[in-house]
Amino acid sequence: MHNKANNNYLHTMIFGNLSIKAIHESPYKFVISSSGGGTNAISALMGVPGASQSILESYVPYSRESLDIYLNKKPDHYCSQATSLHMASLAYKKALKISDIDKKYLFGIAVTASLKSNYNKLGEHRFHIALQNEKQTVVINCVLEKNKRSREEEENLLSTFILNLISKSCALEFEYPQISDEIEISEVHGEKDWIDLIDDKVGFISNTANKPELIFPGSFNPLHKGHLKMKEVAERKTGMDLYYEICIDNVDKPPLTFFEISNTINQFENDSWVLTKAGRFIDKAKLFENATFVIGYDTLRRLFNEKYYENSKIMKENLMIFDDFNINFLVFGRKDFDKFRSLEDVDIPAELKPRFTGFDEDTFRDDISSSEIRKKELD
Repeated sequence: MHNKANNNYLHTMIFGNLSIKAIHESPYKFVISSSGGGTNAISALMGVPGASQSILESYVPYSRESLDIYLNKKPDHYCSQATSLHMASLAYKKALKISDIDKKYLFGIAVTASLKSNYNKLGEHRFHIALQNEKQTVVINCVLEKNKRSREEEENLLSTFILNLISKSCALEFEYPQISDEIEISEVHGEKDWIDLIDDKVGFISNTANKPELIFPGSFNPLHKGHLKMKEVAERKTGMDLYYEICIDNVDKPPLTFFEISNTINQFENDSWVLTKAGRFIDKAKLFENATFVIGYDTLRRLFNEKYYENSKIMKENLMIFDDFNINFLVFGRKDFDKFRSLEDVDIPAELKPRFTGFDEDTFRDDISSSEIRKKELD
């Protein structure tokens, strides 16, 4: 009886004059992923006949261990805007893989939540919803007033936002709940150049007309003083202008959403940047012949780690492309555990050693990391 009453509540309170049936009857299809809350929305969607017409797949990686596997990484924070964006990106990517309909009718939606529990939580009660489709990213962040609602009421409010955002994305009428809690709703539309890059119509895009020659690959999430010092040293060493390179679709990570692309390049102000889909250095070499790449010790170590190749012979054959395309590297050392490590600590094939120039600890040392900054900002 309780389940039936709760389901009726969702159908009437969430939509008013609309219905979940309209979502199922629309031409849109989606993958939905939920961690920490939002399962009432999934139940409501699946409780109406015709759900298979709109829902391609649903994921509920509820435990931390499950979410780690789903993301292929341990997130800085399990309930956060960043984690929801990563989940939405993966959901959209999965929707594209599952369905062969026009991608303008596909999207991925995800939620992370920290709601009221059976113990007194020290942190905030909040939720983060992200949606990704062909042309835009939508983000909803909400901090709920503590002790204002029961767990069921918080869950139902979250489900209300999820289902109305789905309605919006299915080109249906929608109306978000009017609440006094702290809430932020953002929409970032993909620029034509970004979409062309995603669709492989161009190899890279940049904010200048010049082809990059000195390139610093990274996520820059966020850009910090260590990056700026590396840029200064690299430009002084080469006499060239440095370009920050952001790979928007790396094989080991979820593709960047438009929200993340915008936030990343907006950090660079008057600096030059380039966006690519070249996740491997052998792919970067083909895009930027005669280039010099700025990398850290940790990246160099991965580059020459045999575990990423079938064997050492194949590794060497792959990396000899640096000779073919005249690619060079400037290597900056960093702290690894409790010791500063640099170029000299990595075994590089003799044929390729001349292409790598390292900087000693006296020339450059900065132990700050982007991941540490992100954790401090949200703690």
